[in-house]
Amino acid sequence: MTTPDHFTPVPLDKAYRLLNHGPTVLVSAAHAGQRNVMAAAWACALDFSPPKVTVVLDKATHTRTLVEASGQFALQLPTVGQAAMTVGVGTDSAKALPDKLQRHGVALLEAPGHPHIPLVQGCAAWLLCRVVPEPHNQQAYDLFIGEVVAAWADERVFRNGHWEFDSAPDALRTLHYVAGGQFYATGASVKVG
Repeated sequence: MTTPDHFTPVPLDKAYRLLNHGPTVLVSAAHAGQRNVMAAAWACALDFSPPKVTVVLDKATHTRTLVEASGQFALQLPTVGQAAMTVGVGTDSAKALPDKLQRHGVALLEAPGHPHIPLVQGCAAWLLCRVVPEPHNQQAYDLFIGEVVAAWADERVFRNGHWEFDSAPDALRTLHYVAGGQFYATGASVKVG
């Protein structure tokens, strides 16, 4: 599998910036030949060095089962053009619909040097994470911590360690979920100083 055009490595010390603006994410994982992707609105950057993230994964999800079994997951930032797919993979369960990825047109890729975690093609950014075990938080709050081990972004929208939404195509704006199938796209920047 080849990586798509514009799939550019992001230095780990800048990886937190990929999530700093609060986007909806897609969570992907794989284990024992099974792969899945789900949407999550509750994800954020947690630490800089080493970079860490948090994400809430409900006990009822198949993706969580794969994350717990493999100890790995990926977060990716879907774009405006992926809004319907994001709702689909966030609404449908792979436990009930084993072919949900095909139903919603999810195309997967593998990152160089990381063949065991599927990534969703067409996103604005991708973060590969190793689970930092916190059994109490995982069981009581469904809260997972991941150490970011690799990151990439679409260079048309994230370059030199910064989001460039103002100069990027509108289709590459990331999504912010509010409820009931409604998103807002990342808007214009406001710079102070």
